[in-house]
Amino acid sequence: MFLRHTTSEIKERTALAINPAKTCQPVGAMYAALGVHRCLPHSHGSQGCCSYHRSMLTRHYKEPVMASTSSFTEGSSVFGGQANMLQAIDTIFRTYEPDIIAIHTTCLSETIGDDLVQIAQKANTDGKVPEGKFVMNTNTPSYVGSHVTGFSNMVRDFAKYFSQSSGTKVKQLNIFPGWVEPGDMREMKRLMDTMGVNYVMLPDTADVLDAPQTGTHEFFPKGGTTIAEMNSMGDSKYSLACGWWSSRDAAIAVENKCKVKFDNLEIPYGLRATDRFLQAVSKYAGKKIPESITDERGRLMDMITDMHQYLYGKRVALWGDPDQLIPLCEFLVDMDMRPVYVVSGTPGKRFMQRMEEVLAPIPEAKFKNGMNADMFLMHQWIKQEPVDLLIGNTFGKYIARDENVPFVRHGWPIIDRVGHPVFPTVGYSGAMRLLEKILDAFLTKKDVESPEESFELVL
Repeated sequence: MFLRHTTSEIKERTALAINPAKTCQPVGAMYAALGVHRCLPHSHGSQGCCSYHRSMLTRHYKEPVMASTSSFTEGSSVFGGQANMLQAIDTIFRTYEPDIIAIHTTCLSETIGDDLVQIAQKANTDGKVPEGKFVMNTNTPSYVGSHVTGFSNMVRDFAKYFSQSSGTKVKQLNIFPGWVEPGDMREMKRLMDTMGVNYVMLPDTADVLDAPQTGTHEFFPKGGTTIAEMNSMGDSKYSLACGWWSSRDAAIAVENKCKVKFDNLEIPYGLRATDRFLQAVSKYAGKKIPESITDERGRLMDMITDMHQYLYGKRVALWGDPDQLIPLCEFLVDMDMRPVYVVSGTPGKRFMQRMEEVLAPIPEAKFKNGMNADMFLMHQWIKQEPVDLLIGNTFGKYIARDENVPFVRHGWPIIDRVGHPVFPTVGYSGAMRLLEKILDAFLTKKDVESPEESFELVL
């Protein structure tokens, strides 16, 4: 009901975000750490922060998310959290026996200025870190960037901490997949396995946040990038970073430390982004793209042809992470759809530059990112001129309901549906699934709203 009071008159806002199209850094850091084998994410702050991030991840992935916390109280907030963290490190290794504790900060610990590097060094000096175990850390202040920034920071620091160079290169690619679903990571690996490519993927949440049901609780599921795999990244032939915001910093870290050159790609959503990804894998791994994958591309092209009559000219509004929005908008333009409104809460000048390029064929398109690029602005744009379709996370469902617009859920978080982490939307097969969801949304609305005399068996 509240959204029905949204006005179409837009006033410039400089210090207020209403229903932001993002969340905070630590949740991204926690997700990244879960993609490392036998790693326990640790939130250096209050219990409430850790509980919020765990609950959001659990609601999206429908899996138990394990993480620990320094449990700040009033005393820790004033005098610092070193004592809490040292006690936590000792307790965690004795009780849960992880191979790695991955510490990330929160607003509170960043504001009081806790020195994570010094505390981790003291933990080692005091003998609280068993031999062969590791404590690493990253800074993730919630008042800067977004959940994508936190994800990027954690992946970067894993790569920087663990990658090693022996001086001898091996025929192996480092793949930084970006913030995508476990099913997406599995699909990217399937494509590379089909091509016969040796690779290390960091992070890898497949078989962690979509682990099979065995009837037995596994505190550390079998998936995730291992320490040995991360060590080997320094000897890889090349790195491919999928996503400017979520993966580029990690590739730069490995290049600076181990002299492994990299190429920065976009996450392979849709036709052209998948083409670029597979061509890069083929180029740097020295492997041909097999006919079976070419056939997948052909089936996608056939599907686009079959659906074009229904999709042509449809106006679309999208929101979410920049690394996802850019290739998604490119895919929609390729199908002669019109992505007219796009917002992302994650800051960065490159977003505006790339959107200008991608949406050049759509002169009426409006796009914005940063603090004031929120769902309220998105709704105001829609009030000014309606759209035919919404694509984004769960927080758009209120706009979809109030404006009676078909809604395809994509991105993070999706907390009102089940099963989405398992099914990929990257690659040619993923693009076909995304196409099916889009057309189903349109035709379902048509069926629901058609009068009796127009209700057809075949559409």
